[in-house]
Amino acid sequence: MSGKNTTVNTVLGPVPTEDLGVVSVHEALLSVAPGAEYAFDITIDRAEIFETLAAKLTAFRACGGGTVVDSTGMFHGRDVRLYESLSRTTGVHIVASTGQGPEEKLGGYFLTPQTNPPTPWPADRFADLFTREITEGMVVPRVERRGAAGLVATTATRAGMTATDESLFRGAARTALATGVPVSLRHGADAVHDLGVVLDEGLPADRVVVGGLDRKDAAAGAPLAVARRGAYAALDHVGTEDEEHLTDADRAALVADLVRAGLGDRILLSVGAIGVAKGTPANELPYGHVLTAFVPLLKAQGLGDEDVRRILVRNPHDLLSAR
Repeated sequence: MSGKNTTVNTVLGPVPTEDLGVVSVHEALLSVAPGAEYAFDITIDRAEIFETLAAKLTAFRACGGGTVVDSTGMFHGRDVRLYESLSRTTGVHIVASTGQGPEEKLGGYFLTPQTNPPTPWPADRFADLFTREITEGMVVPRVERRGAAGLVATTATRAGMTATDESLFRGAARTALATGVPVSLRHGADAVHDLGVVLDEGLPADRVVVGGLDRKDAAAGAPLAVARRGAYAALDHVGTEDEEHLTDADRAALVADLVRAGLGDRILLSVGAIGVAKGTPANELPYGHVLTAFVPLLKAQGLGDEDVRRILVRNPHDLLSAR
């Protein structure tokens, strides 16, 4: 559990857990499709990106937010030096992540080409890669390492976990065991199965958050099953209402059901916003949408201030505390 002696790795260094405030646990600051910087129709203007993100983080802080977790992993736009400047400027804590996935977004470097067909790296190689980003600092391409990652984020293939995805998940779990940071996973076709892969490595369930549980294909049973196993169930597309996701009204009812089932300490909420997207689909909802639009729906479902504080503050603090 979080307490006076626990810290969280932010881009500006370890921060006492109790200083994080309200946390949005599954967000993206800058999301760049690999290679997008070379596209003729895409402009990467760092000054413009900084101003856009600074405005969004300042708005998040103004409505009561304290910490944004960038859970994009290693190779989808993560810019550690940019995040350092943003955190200093806005006063919002930023927790960056290591990790990769799903398989389709890995470069060929992460396969073993001497085999036919190529086989994935073994889990230990992924574990070593991710662990060094925590113990030695996150890689700034071709330059240096700086800042420790605060979590390991990985994603399974939507149609179902592949052998490479499994290697990534096991590598992420081994990194978490070695370093004390948590694992953030986005499930493929079966959330309970994918959670089971990291738990099979001996990782305690309360060191894992499973995202995407407000997808319609998961919401009927997976949030309850994940929470009952002791992991954190993340409804991380709050504000997105489309053919694949629940409405916010249905999300609020699901949260209320979990609280009534005695699982309020296993719930996490996030928007899944993308502050700046280059070559990837954008989600321009504000990072503060949970605070401004979703909390009133929770109150209408009968949740009290302490329930809300547990979900937005205490639960993410406990998850992110390095152990």
